[in-house]
Amino acid sequence: MLAYIIRRLLIAVPVLLGVTIINFIVINLAPGSPVEMMIDPNTPPADIEAKKDALGLNDPLYLQYIHWLVDVFKGNFGFSLTTYQPVAQMIGERIGPTVTLMGLSLIVGLAIAVPLGIISATRQNSKLDYLATGGSFLGISIPNFFLALGLIYVFSLELKLLPSGGMITLGGDGGFVDRLKHLILPVLVLGTGIAGKKIRYVRSSVIDILGQDYLRTARAKGVREFMVVNKHALRNALIPIVTVIGLEVPILLGGAVVTEQIFSWPGIGQLTMGSIMNRDYPTLMALNLLAAFMVLAANLLTDIIYSVADPRIKYK
Repeated sequence: MLAYIIRRLLIAVPVLLGVTIINFIVINLAPGSPVEMMIDPNTPPADIEAKKDALGLNDPLYLQYIHWLVDVFKGNFGFSLTTYQPVAQMIGERIGPTVTLMGLSLIVGLAIAVPLGIISATRQNSKLDYLATGGSFLGISIPNFFLALGLIYVFSLELKLLPSGGMITLGGDGGFVDRLKHLILPVLVLGTGIAGKKIRYVRSSVIDILGQDYLRTARAKGVREFMVVNKHALRNALIPIVTVIGLEVPILLGGAVVTEQIFSWPGIGQLTMGSIMNRDYPTLMALNLLAAFMVLAANLLTDIIYSVADPRIKYK
C-alpha cells in the first residue's frame, strides 16, 4: 500500500504542473489586466505601463509563469493584487469555513441518500420506492441558487427562524449554536444536491447485490433480513458508491462557489469569485492549484477506502 501511495504522489506532481500551466494560459488569455481594476480610468497610459512593469505583467508569459513556479516551490504564493495581503494567508483564513461546509454537506447528503437508497432497493415498485426516486430527481433538478434563494425566503424572511447569510451574527457571541444556525441553510442546499445524485447509485448498487447467491444462502441459513441487507449486501455495494463519493469533491467545490456567494459564506468559493471579478491573478493561480490538489487527494483517499471496503483489493 505504501509503495502504491508513493507512486500516486509521484504521478500527481506532473499532473499538478500541467494544471498550473493550463490555468496560467487561460487566466492570461482573458481580456483586460489587473491594472485596469486598480487605477482610475483617466490615468495616463505611461503610468499604466509603469504599473504593469512594476507587477511584471509586461514580461513574456513563460517568464511570468517560471517566476511564479519558482516562488511556489519556495512556499511563496505571492501577494493579492487587490488587498496586498499574502495569498497563502488569505486562503488559510478561508479554507476552514469551506472545508466545514463541504464536509457537513457530504455527511448530510450521504445520511439521506444511503437509507433512502437501501429502502428504495429493498422495496422496489412500492410507494416508498417511487417517493425516494422522485425525490432523487427533484434534488438533481433544482439548481443550487434557486434552492438557496427559496430557503432564504421561507426560513429567513417569512419564518425568521434562520439567518440569511454570514458565518456568525454581527454583535453576537459567535458561539457554536450561532455558527450552527448559519450553517443549516447552505448545508441543506449542497446536501440536497448530493443526496439527489447518490440515492440512485445506492439503489442500483444494492439491487445488483441483492440477487447474488451468497445472500440467498444467508437467508436460507436463517440470517435476519436486516443483517442480510445492512451487513452483507451494503458492504459489497460500497465500491461503486465510494467511487461516486470521490468524484463529488470537484462538484462540491463548484457548488460551493455559488452557495458561498448567495449566503455570504467567507470561504474559498467567495474568494474565488472576488478574485475572478478583480482579475487577481496570483490568488486565482493559488486557488486553482489548491482545487487540483484537493481533487487528487480525494481520488487517492478513494483508492485507499476501496481496500478497506473490499479486502480482496490489494495495491502493490
